[in-house]
Amino acid sequence: MVKRILTAVIALPLVILLLWLDNPVLMMAGMTIVSVISVGEILLATKYFSNKGIAAVCMIFVTALPSFLCFDVMIRYFPMLSGTFLLIMFIIMLFDHEKVKFQEIALMSFVSFLVPLSLSTIVFLEKKNEYGIFYVILALLIPWISDAGAYFVGSAMGKHKMAPKISPKKSWEGFFGGIVTAVISVIAVGLGYPWYIGLIGGTADFTVNIPLLIVVAIVGSVLGVIGDFSASLLKRQCMVKDFGSILPGHGGILDRFDSVLFVAPFLYFVFNMIEPIQMIV
Repeated sequence: MVKRILTAVIALPLVILLLWLDNPVLMMAGMTIVSVISVGEILLATKYFSNKGIAAVCMIFVTALPSFLCFDVMIRYFPMLSGTFLLIMFIIMLFDHEKVKFQEIALMSFVSFLVPLSLSTIVFLEKKNEYGIFYVILALLIPWISDAGAYFVGSAMGKHKMAPKISPKKSWEGFFGGIVTAVISVIAVGLGYPWYIGLIGGTADFTVNIPLLIVVAIVGSVLGVIGDFSASLLKRQCMVKDFGSILPGHGGILDRFDSVLFVAPFLYFVFNMIEPIQMIV
């Protein structure tokens, strides 16, 4: 637990700095780095990194994909990039069919699309409007604070296991504790955001839809658990404890972002239908 807290204390200022800079290019670069490391961790866990051809093609594609998605001048070439990637993957399988199986190509193609595509929605949220950074904060806060709440509540009073064969430490007490923690946090952030804008000299001529944030926090917490369980199942099938050790007490980068993979796209979908910030007229 000490390592987990110390890592959070060290990593949190870096995240805050990235949010404070509020620069889409830097955000895209950050998500690209996270995507590359995360996919690399999966390649290592599944032992597919031993195939240099697959590893190289996946790493190049994952590095390029966020740029093609996040820059307006390049998004038109996204189908070309994706088609070329899949073609090369199948060519590798054809020429090395005795060693490379279809399930390997299918898994790595899926992961190489899923991770950078999901994380790119964080950049989409930031670019949405002048309050985009608020949406990014929610996309990171909900899964992370829910996970932290679940961890501490589960450690203190967890007795009823959710899915012991997938993740033995997760309990129903921790699950509901995480939801409550997320709801309280988004209420605090939602109420405090207009005050913060006024504090830094901006015009807080808007209100935040708190009921919407509460619903988003509840659903987002559940999606975060689904993402966490999905990663845990993959780790169990690959017989590894964590995807990496770059974050002491947490594991690898993917161990920290697995819950974000489902929450960020969900928030992007919801906030495109219902605007959480309403202007005062």
